[in-house]
Amino acid sequence: MWWTYALLSALFASLTAIFAKQGVENMNSNLATAIRTAIILIMISVIVLLRGETKEIGSLSKQNLFFLTISAIATGLSWLFYFKAIQIGNVSQVAPVDKLSVALTIILSVIFLGEHLSLKIALGAVFIIAGTLVIVWK
Repeated sequence: MWWTYALLSALFASLTAIFAKQGVENMNSNLATAIRTAIILIMISVIVLLRGETKEIGSLSKQNLFFLTISAIATGLSWLFYFKAIQIGNVSQVAPVDKLSVALTIILSVIFLGEHLSLKIALGAVFIIAGTLVIVWK
C-alpha cells in the first residue's frame, strides 16, 4: 500500500512543478513560495481538524518537535531554492536535479538512520545520479 501513496506523491510533485512554473512567472519567487506555503498550511489544518487529529498534539515529545522543526526548515529552504530554480530554468532540467534528493536520501539514510544498503538500492541511486548527469550535461 505504501507504493500507492508514493506514486500519488510523485504525480502531485510533477504537477507541482508544472503549475509552479506558471505561478512564478513575472513575480518574486520568495513571495510565490510564501503564498504556496500559506495555502498548504490552511489545507492541511482543515484536514487535521476535520479528522479530529489535533488530540495527538499533547503527546508530542521534545524530540518530535525538534526533528519536525528542522525538517520544516529544510523543506522551506528546499522550496525557496526550487521555486527560484524553476523561475530561471527549464522545469525539465530543474526537476531531475531536484530529484537527486532521492539518491542523497538513500545515502543519508544509511549514514544517519543505519538503514541497510542493498545492491539493488545502491544501483538505483547510481542510476539516478547518472541520469541526472545526462540531463544536465551540455
